[in-house]
Amino acid sequence: MFSDPLFILVVIAVLVVLAILLKGISTFGKGGADSAKQSNKYMRWRIYAQGIAVVIILIFVFFRRTGG
Repeated sequence: MFSDPLFILVVIAVLVVLAILLKGISTFGKGGADSAKQSNKYMRWRIYAQGIAVVIILIFVFFRRTGG
């Protein structure tokens, strides 16, 4: 399974979402108006990355169910 390029792409997508989430959460704790703006920006990026990750996961599942 680890030699499957599509699986590796899924893992990378999930790790990118996790990294953006952790960066956004860490920015929440700093306080101030600039940190709030920065944190909101990271959370928007997380939503986009999460959507892309879900699409990649659905593609992975589709190809594995069809045997491709």
